[in-house]
Amino acid sequence: MREVAVVSFAQSVPARRADEFNEVELLMPVVHQAVADSGIPKGEIGFTISGSCDYLAGIPFAFVSGLDAVGAWPPITESHVEMDGAWALYEAWVRLQHGDIDSALVYSFGKSSLGPLTDVLSQQLDPYYLAPLWLDSVSVAALQARAWLDAGHSEEEMAEVVSASRRAARSNPNTQLAGDPDLKELLAQPYLVDPLRRHDCPPIGDGAAAVVLAVGDLARSVSERPAWITGIDHRIEPHSLGARDLASSASTREAARRAGVGRGPVDVAEVHAPFSHQVPIVAEALGLDGGVEVNPSGGALAANVVMAAGLVRIGEAAARISGGSATRAVAHATAGPALQQNLVCVLEGDKR
Repeated sequence: MREVAVVSFAQSVPARRADEFNEVELLMPVVHQAVADSGIPKGEIGFTISGSCDYLAGIPFAFVSGLDAVGAWPPITESHVEMDGAWALYEAWVRLQHGDIDSALVYSFGKSSLGPLTDVLSQQLDPYYLAPLWLDSVSVAALQARAWLDAGHSEEEMAEVVSASRRAARSNPNTQLAGDPDLKELLAQPYLVDPLRRHDCPPIGDGAAAVVLAVGDLARSVSERPAWITGIDHRIEPHSLGARDLASSASTREAARRAGVGRGPVDVAEVHAPFSHQVPIVAEALGLDGGVEVNPSGGALAANVVMAAGLVRIGEAAARISGGSATRAVAHATAGPALQQNLVCVLEGDKR
């Protein structure tokens, strides 16, 4: 296997509703910053891939317009996944294993404010049994939260996750929500969809993220401390909500095993859990102990750009490695209703 590392990462600052910008205007500065920070000339990047969702814009092949921010002339080798950018990064990692190119640009973007996001996400549901019921995404998450609470957990645990996210977000300029709310204050808020309160749900955010990957000696030549991808895997669970245990995440557990999370100590974990109860579900599935710092960026509860939040988790984890504050980190991304699809990425500093 070829060594592959994250050598640069950029994201929208802050990730917020941006009615005054279209997708290309949101994406262009982020892509340009990631390429400039990578130290690799744009014309020498061997592969470009994006992750987005046409449903957000309501336009077929909406992702094609995103290429205006990258520049498709002279011709480039390009691909796209209708998924969060974390899955685009996985394809780029596989493409780099072929051996004929040494670098890749991965970007993703989403403009959630264009329409009713909770209804748009309902299109992920089983088309025969669940979609006709018009279960919105918050209601699906509430069903999962109730199953998790019935498994022996409490709403206080959910409030603690929210409070920790807000505290961490104070030092992150890319987030929307910050502060140090009191647990009693959080628990006193009315339910949005029982047992979820508004703060248990992610904010609406428009924005983009971009990562540049490089292999072996190229990565070492452009970065003082590359964030090496030492393990990566993704797994999926049954489409039907009734066919799986919503209180746990079997696919995350299996992806973590195959990615090698347990092969060494973990300093930092960036968990893509849009709802508060999902953070402990994923942390348990990853096998994280109490000494691991979870979501030091604030996580998706503080800033959630749909289709980019998973890639941001990888970028944030890589930034800790490259910055020297962590030696080994785990990043997680999810897609689909109630943690249906999950990707786990292990990153480490250069051990030479």
